[in-house]
Amino acid sequence: MQLTKLTDLALRVILQLARVDGMATTGLAAAVGAADDDLEPILGHLRRLGLVEGSRGDRARLAPGGRGVSIGWIARALEGSGEVVDCDGGTPCPFVHGCRLRTALHQAQEAFFRVLDPITVDDVARNTAIRVEILPIGAR
Repeated sequence: MQLTKLTDLALRVILQLARVDGMATTGLAAAVGAADDDLEPILGHLRRLGLVEGSRGDRARLAPGGRGVSIGWIARALEGSGEVVDCDGGTPCPFVHGCRLRTALHQAQEAFFRVLDPITVDDVARNTAIRVEILPIGAR
């Protein structure tokens, strides 16, 4: 599974804002490896999620409580509830009816997010050692 460009850059923005511990100034796009044109839409998504405050990229800051937010929650919110593959898309898969792979892929996607759930913005921003426990599919 690969995160969308939006999610990748949004996570970078959040971590950068957590690291500067205050109001970002000019240079936020460059600091996270984003094009200037990409920054405002990303900040718009993060504002709607309540993670970022400020009116423009050069005046953005992490919202109060943002350090405690789960990376898994952020990734789910930005990625949406879509499936890993679009079995019913423009060219529907001929095996879509009764396919076990679709269910397995959905479980794998949920496992991916579950690994990220206990990790907070603060954990990553402070480079805290993160212990990840891999659970069998279906285990919680």
